[in-house]
Amino acid sequence: MEFKNNSPIYLQVIDDVKKRIVLGEVKLGEKMPSTRELALQYQVNPNTAVRVYNEMESMGLVFTKRGLGTFVTEDVEKYNSIRNEMAREYVSSFAEGMSHIGFSKEEILKCVEEFNVS
Repeated sequence: MEFKNNSPIYLQVIDDVKKRIVLGEVKLGEKMPSTRELALQYQVNPNTAVRVYNEMESMGLVFTKRGLGTFVTEDVEKYNSIRNEMAREYVSSFAEGMSHIGFSKEEILKCVEEFNVS
C-alpha cells in the first residue's frame, strides 16, 4: 500500500481495512492478524499497528478476545454503517470535484446516470 502525505498512516490503514471488510475480503467475525503481522503487512511501525487496532476497537469495528486476538465485528448493522459511510465519502468527493469544474447538480446526476458500471 502506498501512503499519502495528507493523512496520518494509521487512518489510511483503517480505511484500507474498512474497504477490505466492505468488499468481503475480510469477513465479519474473522480473526485479524496480530499487531506484528499487521505491521509487516502494511510495512508500518508496530506502534502504528497497535494504534490502528485501538482506534478500530473504539469505532466498534473490531473487538478483542483476551488471549485469542482481535476479531472483526459480527454486527451487520455496523457493516452497513461502514458501507454507507464510505459511499457518502465517495459521492461527496465526486460531487465536490464536479462542482469545482462547473457542473450543476442536474449535470452531475446526468453523468452518473450515463456512467456504465462494470
